Amino acid sequence: MELRHLRYFSAVARALSFSRAAQQLHIAQPPLSRQIRQLEEELGAELFDRSSRPLRLTAAGQYFHGKSAQLLDQLAETCAATERIARGRLVWFSIGFVPSTLYGVLPEVIRRFRAAQPEVEVGLSELTTLQQIDALKAGRIDVGFGRLRFDDARIAGEVIAQEAVVAALPAGHRLARHKRLSLAKLAQEPLLLYPAKPRPSYADQVLEMFRSRGLKPTVGLEANEMQTAIGLVVAGIGYALVPGSIQGLHREGLVYVPLSDPGVASPVIMNFRADDVSGLATAFRKMVMATSMELAQP
Repeated sequence: MELRHLRYFSAVARALSFSRAAQQLHIAQPPLSRQIRQLEEELGAELFDRSSRPLRLTAAGQYFHGKSAQLLDQLAETCAATERIARGRLVWFSIGFVPSTLYGVLPEVIRRFRAAQPEVEVGLSELTTLQQIDALKAGRIDVGFGRLRFDDARIAGEVIAQEAVVAALPAGHRLARHKRLSLAKLAQEPLLLYPAKPRPSYADQVLEMFRSRGLKPTVGLEANEMQTAIGLVVAGIGYALVPGSIQGLHREGLVYVPLSDPGVASPVIMNFRADDVSGLATAFRKMVMATSMELAQP
């Protein structure tokens, strides 16, 4: 599949006419029709109901139109930002993050940084901590926010917060009425572990919480995303251990219970290239530390 396939499809989907779309694209209709057929063959789906007058999108076509429009919009934004950066009108600063950090200090840091540096185009990439380390080394991101420590001379890390871990339980669960729960009691219940891959990840951090106390959890299912794990909790499949900031995620049928075990916490770690002493990166890191200290005040 090539980019032109998406553009051609989008034009036909908007016009609901091969002839009008061909005119808009300044190409002949037969080549346009062939390109759409190639796209349908690659997808294994009919995207248009050609027997209908006017032309109509099939159910598969409607779905593909919505998703491909998002991709084309993102591409247009990326191209425009690239041009602005090339012309020196913008500076690019890229941030990697694990989803759970969006419930803590990170959103406020981003808001303040954008206000203080209006000439900077801030890019955001959802990445596991392991993926962030690779992206930092390759220069694809400038800073990453994760939960794992890595022993790598090229990467420096600073802990900006220690979040108490809490148990996320279905509202009707027999343990949900407790004010606090021990890991020993939870070890007998089906644990929803996330992310399943890549590893190492927060999942290994959770497993170590049990191992360090001589416990073996009962792993029920593994999910790739935190939101999936939370959804499975609400469905009554099991429980999940989540950083305390996730309590800001309110879901009907979900209860958060603190742990009674002391010292069960998950750090939020800001990782960056050890040799990156640029003014922008330094200013950003200072803002992160100042904001995290401010928000930690009672």
